[in-house]
Amino acid sequence: MALEALVVLLVVGAIAGWLAGMIVKGIGFGLIGNIIVGIVGAFIGGFLLPRLGIAIGGGIVASIINATIGAVILLVIIGLVKR
Repeated sequence: MALEALVVLLVVGAIAGWLAGMIVKGIGFGLIGNIIVGIVGAFIGGFLLPRLGIAIGGGIVASIINATIGAVILLVIIGLVKR
């Protein structure tokens, strides 16, 4: 993996994790946790959304939206498990 791709992955993960944390209140993991939640959310969104027939498009904004949707799903699941 190139250095640029790694930096983009971390930035998209951080933004998506932060946005998901704002959407799903009460679950906060800090900066590193948000990056991890965003990266895992990107994998979830990339796996789940095409199977549901949802195509967001390409580019950095679409990647952030895709990762945010996946991160929100992940945070909701974590919230249900914590209860």
